Parts: sequence; structure tokens; C-alpha cells
Amino acid sequence: MSRLRLAIAADHAGAALKAAIVARVGQVAPEWSVIDLGGDGSDPTDDYPDSARAVAERMIAGHADRGLVICGSGIGVTIAANKFHGIRASIAHDPASAEQGVVHDSMNVLSLGAKVVDLPTASAVLAAFLGATPSDAERFVRRTKKVRQIEEEQG
Repeated sequence: MSRLRLAIAADHAGAALKAAIVARVGQVAPEWSVIDLGGDGSDPTDDYPDSARAVAERMIAGHADRGLVICGSGIGVTIAANKFHGIRASIAHDPASAEQGVVHDSMNVLSLGAKVVDLPTASAVLAAFLGATPSDAERFVRRTKKVRQIEEEQG
């Protein structure tokens, strides 16, 4: 069985947390491989829309199964990532929210705020996100379909 692919990117504010997470993914979720799309903190113009775009485009092209985007608060990368069709990004700063986001809402991109969570918390949240699968229960499928319909209506 091939490994699942996690695309990760960060802006300048999220670079340190991203580097630490990249080093830990094998421990947190051994069935996942990392596609590191950059953001090392050396460029102050490495802005959150750039990292959100990198992850979203990789996922839309079918080269990643899920994504992780990191900025200072997690808010900017979430807003930017959700501009892409098919991306369902959300901030989750606790494992329960990360798991529920996938199970109930088919969240496929996790957003983290490097100024909000520490590495142990981020690792636990990521493990919950990567360990969850979307539910096929009718109510969750119906709701996700409605979200996709809104997306299509917006062009």
C-alpha cells in the first residue's frame, strides 16, 4: 500500500513550527509522507497566501491527499486556502476539533497558528487530523454536498 501524502507549507511566522512538525510526522503518523512546500522563515515576504496556494494547488492537482498550512494565527492561511475549489480548510487547535472537522465536514486542510499552539499540541492535533476519515453517514454526506453546491454556484 502506498503512503498517504501530506503537503505542508508555512509563511514566515509559521516556519519554525512547520520545520518541527516535518521532523515529527513519521512519529505522529507513520503512514503519511511529507511534501514540504516551503517557508523557512528567511524571507519576510513569504506571506500566508503563498503557502496556502502551494498546498491547495498540490492537492487540486492530485499530488497530495491532505494539507497542512501554518501562519501566525492560522486565520490567514485558512481564509486563503478556502478560496480554492475543493479545499475545505479549518483551524483546529485541539485534537477533538481536528477529528470532527474531518469526520463531519470532510476537512482536507488543517490550519495551525504558530503563535497559538506549541509543538506537543500541534502534534496531537495533526495526529487526530491525519487519523480521521470522513464519515459516510447520510447527514454528513448531505451537508458536504451542500457545501460543494455553494462552491459551484460561486464559480
